Amino acid sequence: MATADTPTFGERVFVALQYLLPQHLLSRIVWHATRCETVWWKNALIGYFLRHFAVNMTEAAESDPFAYPSFNHFFTRALRAGVRTVAQEPFCIVSPVDGTVSAAGAIEGDRLFQAKGHGYTLDQLLGDATLARRLQDGWYATLYLAPHDYHRVHMPLAGTLAATVHVPGRLFSVNTTTAAQVPRLFARNERVICLFETDSGPLAVILVGALFVGSMSTVWAGEMTPRRSTRLSELAAQGAPIRLERGAEMGRFNMGSTVILLLGNGVQWMPALVAGNPVRVGEKIGHLNPGHSARRTGAI
Repeated sequence: MATADTPTFGERVFVALQYLLPQHLLSRIVWHATRCETVWWKNALIGYFLRHFAVNMTEAAESDPFAYPSFNHFFTRALRAGVRTVAQEPFCIVSPVDGTVSAAGAIEGDRLFQAKGHGYTLDQLLGDATLARRLQDGWYATLYLAPHDYHRVHMPLAGTLAATVHVPGRLFSVNTTTAAQVPRLFARNERVICLFETDSGPLAVILVGALFVGSMSTVWAGEMTPRRSTRLSELAAQGAPIRLERGAEMGRFNMGSTVILLLGNGVQWMPALVAGNPVRVGEKIGHLNPGHSARRTGAI
C-alpha cells in the first residue's frame, strides 16, 4: 500500500527522466536564453515567470520587473535597502539566504543527512579528505532556494576567504522529490565550495548547482560556472586577502538551487531550523559556543 513517503508514479518518472536528460546542454541553453536582452524575449520570460511563481517585487531594489535588461538580471535582483536586518548578537549565525530548510543538525562523524534515508559523507561532498577531517563531528544546514526566492547568498559569519573550489558533476534538480530519490544528490551535483577561516574555526559555504542552474557567481571572482573542466579545480582569488563580514553578499545563483553550510563543532542551531521551515537572509539560525570552538585549528 502506498504511503505519504512513497513517491508517486509521476514523481518516479520525473526523477528517472533526469538521468537521461543532457543536463549540461540544457543548462547552457538556459544560460543563453536568460541573458538575452532582446526586449520582447526577456519580457516574455519574465512575464511567464511572474504568472507561475509568487514573486514579491515590493522587496526588490527595482520593483518594476520589466525594467531589468535581461531575465537573469531580474532573477538575481537586489533587495531594497532595509527589508532584511542582519542579527547582531555576539556569536550568532545568520541565514545566508531566503529559502526553506531541507535538513540541519550534527554531522555524525563524517556523515550528513539528505532525505528519507539518503545520506552522504563529507569526503564525497568536499572532495578533500584533509578538509573533511577538520569538519568531522561538526554541524551542517541545507537550505533550498525556490524559484520565487531572492537568489543572492550572504555570509552567515564573518570570515576570511581561504579557498574557492569548483567541483564538476551532474545537474539534477534539488527539489524535495529528487532529494528523496537520488542517492548522494548534493555530492553528485556540480558545486562551488567557498572555504573561510573564522574566529571559531572553518566555515564552508557550498553553492550547489541544479537542473538549469549551470551558473554560479561569487563577489570576488565573478561568474565561476559553467566550466568545461571535468576535474576538481581550485580557483585562486586575486589581490589582498578577502575578508567578508556577517551578512555581506558573497555570491549568487543564476537560477535557483541549494546552499549547504558546514561548521566545526561548537554550534547550536535554533529550534526552528528544521525541515520545511522558511528562513530569511540575516535572521539568527544558530549561535556559536565560544567555549567549545572547533578542535581543528590547522589551515584549510
